Amino acid sequence: MPATLPRSRRLCVDPATCERDYDSAEVEFMQALEHYKQASGRRFPTCSEILGVVRSLGYVRVLPVDAAT
Repeated sequence: MPATLPRSRRLCVDPATCERDYDSAEVEFMQALEHYKQASGRRFPTCSEILGVVRSLGYVRVLPVDAAT
């Protein structure tokens, strides 16, 4: 039987992205999302919850000048 990693270790590793270099905005978003997941106890936040995390970081939607009229 293969040895398994402790549960906490497995949750921190994403094999699809572990080799990538992230810019500071990406790291900030990932940390904010992980903080939300830990605080809420939800492993899979909804789109609305993720949007809330994005907004909590200060991001806002800016409409193009053409759309404002």
